Amino acid sequence: MSNPENKSSPLSHIDAAGKANMVDVSDKADTQRVAVAMARVRMQPETLQAITDNTAAKGDVLAVARVAGIQAAKRCSDLIPLCHPLKLSKVGIDFSVAGEGALVVRAEVKVNGQTGVEMEALTAASIAALTIYDMCKAMDRAMVIEETCVLSKAGGKSGDWERPAS
Repeated sequence: MSNPENKSSPLSHIDAAGKANMVDVSDKADTQRVAVAMARVRMQPETLQAITDNTAAKGDVLAVARVAGIQAAKRCSDLIPLCHPLKLSKVGIDFSVAGEGALVVRAEVKVNGQTGVEMEALTAASIAALTIYDMCKAMDRAMVIEETCVLSKAGGKSGDWERPAS
């Protein structure tokens, strides 16, 4: 819905006429920017055991999920319409067991550029989690992907931010 009277929207993706647009970052300086995001995959303990023992029927779940997450971060602007295409300098995907039936995906993305990489980190964590589901759904259709969020970001005009512990 257009709002032409909104001359200065607090949302950077909304122009003065209330329409969605790609943010103009051409006047911003290149700076080192880092974002870390996570997604949690809850599953049956037996499914988690198969993943960590590398005995899942489809193969090495974590290796495939890692590659999928990296590829997803690199393709973020193809998936999310207003994201800028970025020349990423690092995408790291790590996994950790969180309790008896949960696996946490952690994605770290770095760029030396004019805009942040929170969306790339979120996309990487999300797609890695979806890949875990895809590779294990035959043994556990009740898996739940949850708590996808940005954990921290560094660099840029707004500075550093870290999710408060809960």
